[in-house]
Amino acid sequence: MLTEAVILLVLLLLAAAFVKGGFAFTVIYLFLGIYIVSLFWTRQSAKNISCTRKFEKRIFLGEEVPILLEVQNKGWLPIPWLYVYESLPVELAAGSSIKRVISLGPHGKSEVLYKLNAYKRGYYPVGPFTTKFGDTLGLADVQELERQPDYITVYPRIIPFTNTKLPSRSPLGMMRHQQPIFEDPSRVRGKRDYVASDSLRRVDWKASASTGRLQIKQFEPSIALQTEIFLNLNASEYVTKHRIDATELAIVVAASLANWAVIQKQAVGLTTNGVDGHFNNSSVQPIPSRKGRAHLIHILDLLARIQATETRPLTEMLDQETPKLPWGTTVVIITGSIQEDLFDEIFQIKRRGQSVVLIITGLGANIKLASRQAKRFGFPIYAFPNEKSLDIWRRK
Repeated sequence: MLTEAVILLVLLLLAAAFVKGGFAFTVIYLFLGIYIVSLFWTRQSAKNISCTRKFEKRIFLGEEVPILLEVQNKGWLPIPWLYVYESLPVELAAGSSIKRVISLGPHGKSEVLYKLNAYKRGYYPVGPFTTKFGDTLGLADVQELERQPDYITVYPRIIPFTNTKLPSRSPLGMMRHQQPIFEDPSRVRGKRDYVASDSLRRVDWKASASTGRLQIKQFEPSIALQTEIFLNLNASEYVTKHRIDATELAIVVAASLANWAVIQKQAVGLTTNGVDGHFNNSSVQPIPSRKGRAHLIHILDLLARIQATETRPLTEMLDQETPKLPWGTTVVIITGSIQEDLFDEIFQIKRRGQSVVLIITGLGANIKLASRQAKRFGFPIYAFPNEKSLDIWRRK
């Protein structure tokens, strides 16, 4: 637009030189004045346009999230026209985008509301947001501003497990257990009369005073369940035909187990050989076992971004990471196929005093052979060909 304005100004000067009249110079002065005002107007407006997005930045698969886009003019000069363009992730918006033409008065504000659907697990940019605007006459150059995108995390589906039974060798914790040798002093299940072999520390003095006989507290047995989930996302260890479904199911199982452990107030960690799609497909560090909802969010954030690829084998990951785990840890291995060397590695894990659970996801693995081997080595094995099969861990 600057080039056209210069050409028009030259033509006016030539016309004024030939006409030799004051009217032509008046038009030139008027044109210069309008052009300078328009240039100042658009540059000031560029400083006063602000845009904010308001939305939930963490959602679960299948949910719908409303996004409120607020465009505001913070200055005293009105903006006659403003073209806004919001780029949206294809996976959540099916290739659509947001396009609007609005006008903003002094300190005016306009809102655009749209929705995204969480069709696929992942970590997606919402934006960038682009604005184009100019003066009414079109004399000044059209200004284009771009705002950085925000990011939305779509968590994998979480199955509400209620019937999960994972083995543990650790005797101190919060979970009920059938072995009466491990008792939890925070869980009183009843009282009984004192016998000579009882410790005085277990005497309930208030109950003893009311009954006139020494009463001993009886506690519920419990164990600690420190769980480390090993999620195998080495693509070559999944049957090619079912690879996508099997790896996604493996991620669902990992997320659901982590959620179950946190609900049970137990420590859980995650180790995987997948890559982080957001950070240049880099390998990820193991997440140590911790308790609490904040720790679960950390695990789910990673499971939302993680991708299967050709990476180090499962047995190599187990060989490097399981020796670092404490005695009594429950090692949950989630994979899509069985190799003979995996059972050798599991044997070494059990020798270190750690419990093992093997979970096979997807179709194509020789489950019967794996079950015979698991029985021989003395650890449980579960096969989940699809998400529906996880119902065995939902039922009470």
